Amino acid sequence: MNHKVLIIEDNSEIANLVQLHLKDINCDADIASDGAAGLERYQQGDYDLVILDLMLPVIDGLEVCKRLRNNTAYVPIIMLTAKSSELDRVLGLEIGADDYITKPFSLPELVARVKAQFRRMEAVDGSPIPSTDTQLKFGDLLIEADKHRVLLAGKTIELTAKEFDLLWHFANHPGRVYSRAELLDQVWNYRYEGYEHTVNSHINRLRNKIEADPAHPQYILTVWGVGYKFNDAL
Repeated sequence: MNHKVLIIEDNSEIANLVQLHLKDINCDADIASDGAAGLERYQQGDYDLVILDLMLPVIDGLEVCKRLRNNTAYVPIIMLTAKSSELDRVLGLEIGADDYITKPFSLPELVARVKAQFRRMEAVDGSPIPSTDTQLKFGDLLIEADKHRVLLAGKTIELTAKEFDLLWHFANHPGRVYSRAELLDQVWNYRYEGYEHTVNSHINRLRNKIEADPAHPQYILTVWGVGYKFNDAL
């Protein structure tokens, strides 16, 4: 089965090279040369992944990423950034980019990152999540791995794939305290050195979605000076 990829990149030489190399791994790739065109093209197609340049005309990459994450449907996003834009890379990860690669980059590395995202999404769809249970229930919170769904008091809670992965990881190890670096390594599968606060952002979003009072959470607890844990007293 061919994957569909949207490349949003204003440098036509880079975009065409990426498109050519993705064809070698059975990807049908479309190209948009600015942020507005990329958003319009995304709405018209059913894409499995977006490769998104940070510095785009009309609408920049951060805003495009934010708008894509506001959609109900989840799509992995790999952000292309310049080495000098560390703050923007951080913002991209916090807004919801799944990975980033800095320019200039090697095309084999980019292809490897793309394949890694496909493997992760296929694992989610197939639900090979390491647990003896396909459902976990804590009070009003029900997590269904087989359906990749979260219910709170019977109401469906919309989570991104990464938010679900993070919640499932916590819920499978109640009481286990994780540092931010450990969560980046075990949930993100990358060692994003210096980006531990990305974990904070995802946990804050999770709390806003599943906690009755995010300021006084009952599910995901802060262990001051160490990290976070899932409440084992529920």
